Parts: sequence; structure tokens; C-alpha cells
Amino acid sequence: MLPRFPLRLAPFALVSLFAATASVAAPRLDREKLLQYRATDGLVQPVRSPAEWALRRAEIRAGAESVMGPLPGAAKRVPLDVKVEREIDGGSFVRREITYLAEPGARVPAYLLIPKDVLAGRAVRPGVLALMPTNNVEGNRPVVGLATDNTKPNRNYGEELARRGFVVLAPPYPHLAEYKPDLAGLGYVSGTMKAVWDNIRGLDVLAATPGVSPRGFGAIGHSLGGHNSIFTALFDERVKAVVSSCGFDSFLDYYQEKQAAVWKPGQAWGQERYMPRISAYAGRLEQIPFDFHELAGALAPRAFLAISPKGDSNFKWQSAGRVVAAARPVYALLGAPDAIAIEHPDCEHDFPPAMRERAYAWLERYLAP
Repeated sequence: MLPRFPLRLAPFALVSLFAATASVAAPRLDREKLLQYRATDGLVQPVRSPAEWALRRAEIRAGAESVMGPLPGAAKRVPLDVKVEREIDGGSFVRREITYLAEPGARVPAYLLIPKDVLAGRAVRPGVLALMPTNNVEGNRPVVGLATDNTKPNRNYGEELARRGFVVLAPPYPHLAEYKPDLAGLGYVSGTMKAVWDNIRGLDVLAATPGVSPRGFGAIGHSLGGHNSIFTALFDERVKAVVSSCGFDSFLDYYQEKQAAVWKPGQAWGQERYMPRISAYAGRLEQIPFDFHELAGALAPRAFLAISPKGDSNFKWQSAGRVVAAARPVYALLGAPDAIAIEHPDCEHDFPPAMRERAYAWLERYLAP
């Protein structure tokens, strides 16, 4: 489930820094009407072109950074200095325990799974980030097939993707299990942004791995990993296909039946490892300067598959459906109406085999060399 760095706009968001940052202070635009943007005179206008959508997208990104903290800049992008600590034969792939330097003074432990035909130089395959769900005991190990607690199966999507031929990187998440980076000391106001930066550097690791396709990466995750995939893709356009299992509903709907408790400082989304600043919006959730409707739209025209079970007790499936419905007009505007989809399996907060198969086919479709 759930310092200051220079603001960097997405390459296709052709707007000035002033326009992007100033918009955050203005009344937020409608989260469900994405084809609106704020013109330079401050008036809300309909989006009729990709260039006008870029203005709205920049405002979405700026709103996210106002809560998560700004994305680190070039000063943090030091050489990766990848070190292989251990290598295990996984049958059709090798599982490497590695560390990489995400930023000065901060190494990230991760698993890198490489199919043997890629290692032998006989194949070029897509790279995928396999992002972990909440697990404060085993961390990212279940994702790569190393779970010791069998009470929660269906979490080994990183291992399964490697067996299907993907090169997989599975990083940890800040302040879960053994991974305890000094968030404040490193200049972060949220664990969310530290996770995003670790994942972005993880994409750098994939890009530097021989045999990984340079045409773009995937990001997949369940629960915490589901929204972490979306957050990462917002800030790095190298992610061309996203799968989010049980990863979101609207902030307005999140545990609505016990809203007073979950929006207290230090609870739910407001925990240190997520976004402490979001707790300031308790009692006025409609003013949170971004929501998943907007994040989903900001992924367009890249492929986005959401899996939202009808029995999910964390994230309401009807709300997730409204999120995806709000993003569809953006996909249509950008010429990719079929690149967004949502599934509502009849199960609880889980990533069952049929949905994992759907997810893998989705990644294969949109990341095929």
C-alpha cells in the first residue's frame, strides 16, 4: 500500500518554469475534466491540441512535486558504480544481488534478473522495473521468487517476467524491511520521491545492462508497487508501459468510511515513507493539487493497464474506474485510445494468475522490440 532540487519539466511539456510553478498556487483544475488547461492570462481554456495538453500536464507534475518534493536534478546523477554481491542460477535466468549508487553517499540494494540468452549475447530483450508491494519483513524478495512467507502468493511477478524473457530490476522501497535511507539527510521531504529517484536510477541500471532493448522500459507493481509505477512513469518518459495492480483510487474516495483517521499526520498516505505533506489537506481533500485521474492522463500516450479487483478493501474499484474514464479523452487526443485499459477481477486485494498473465501480455505487446 500504501535540499531542494531544481524543478525539471518533462521534455514534451513546452512551458516555462514560471507557468508551471505559478499554476500550483491557483485553484486546482477539475480532476475529472482533464482536457482543460490554464492559459497565460489565468483563464481556464479547453485543450484542443497536444501542445495545450502539455500545459495541463506540466501543472499536474508541478502539483505532484509540491506534495512529494521536487525531483532531484543532474547533481544527483552520479556514476552508478554497480556492484554484483552475489549471483544465483534461476534456471533460464540468473538472479544477481546488486547495489548501485543512486546519488552521492546512498547505495541501493536490488535484484537484477537476466535471461541466459541475453547474457550470452543471443537476444535483446525489454527491461522492466518490478516494484514491490508493502512488505516490512521480506522487502522486495517475494517479487523475485525468494519469499519465505507463503501466506501471500501471487507476488513473484519479477521472477515470472524473467522466465518470459524480460530483464528485470527489482529495487526496494524506502523504510521497508532492511532498506532505511536517511530521507531528510539526503534532502527528501517524502519517501515517495526517494523511491521515484531510486527507480529512475534503476532504469539507468537497465539501460547500462548489455542486451536490454533501448526502445523503452516497463514498470509493474502490486499495491504500493502499483502506485509507485505510476509515480515513476510520471517523472521518466523512458517508461513506455505501466501495469498497476491494486494501486490506487481517488484521494477523495480513499478509505472514505474512516476518513478522519487515515488523513491524520503520520497515517496512510501521510507517513514519512510516503508523502507527509499530504496530511495538510485533511478536511479539504478536493484541494490536493493532483490525483490519480491526472496522473493516469499524464501517462498518455504510453500504455497503461490498471487492475482493480471488485473485492479490494484498500482501493475502491468504482473509483479506479472513474480515474481511468477521466484519462481516456487524453489518450484519444494523443492518438492512442487503445493504450489504456482497466480490469475488475472478482477477487480481493491480490494479483491472481489470470491478471498476471494479462499484465505480461500487455508488457509484451507494448515493449516488443
